[in-house]
Amino acid sequence: MSDRNDARPGTRAELVFYRVVRALLVGFARLWFRVAARGTENVPREGAFIFAPVHRSNIDFLLLLICSKRRIRYLSKDTIFKGVWDTIFTALGGIPVVRGTADREALTTCVAVVEAGDPLVIFPEGTRQLGPEVQQLFDGAAFVQSRTGVPIIPVGIGGSEAAMPKGAKFIKPHKVRLVVGAPLAAVETDGPKARRAAIRARSQELHGVLQDLFDQAQVDAGTPNRR
Repeated sequence: MSDRNDARPGTRAELVFYRVVRALLVGFARLWFRVAARGTENVPREGAFIFAPVHRSNIDFLLLLICSKRRIRYLSKDTIFKGVWDTIFTALGGIPVVRGTADREALTTCVAVVEAGDPLVIFPEGTRQLGPEVQQLFDGAAFVQSRTGVPIIPVGIGGSEAAMPKGAKFIKPHKVRLVVGAPLAAVETDGPKARRAAIRARSQELHGVLQDLFDQAQVDAGTPNRR
């Protein structure tokens, strides 16, 4: 089970390892996917924030690396954290979460990561989705924002589904483009009822923003959405 110790800042050795691996992965992404991003000026250079991208492929984590040189944290199923991979994935910012446990436990870890000052990835659609329409969002990103006050950075990713769709065993050299939207600042609320209403409203707002960014990214990648 994950705990708040998983949210600790990286050690010096882990940060060095992260920079090396990031450089290799970004180099691969630029060569294989011709990946590029616009709107990266919207990504904070200091302080914690929440990346909230659309999710169409297992390579989406890799693609986000071009948006920031900072160590990005993300939740992953705990079964991959075994042996030497435990050290590797932890150094790369992974946080093990037991599959099938309550969402509240994962959200508690997310809050702890943000409070530790690190950027965090939360896919608002949950698991990978298919097709050109952004699906109904979970409230995870909005909930963590309501607890921490950090901005949400929405990201549209175009072309990743064509490069490696759900169930694919191989990665195709398809052009990929990212569009980073303007930060969504936290809204101050007073009381639990107002907070719940604000979380729902933020998720609805985020849905519209992500659809627009997704449409733009798909056009940039040469795979325009057909809805």
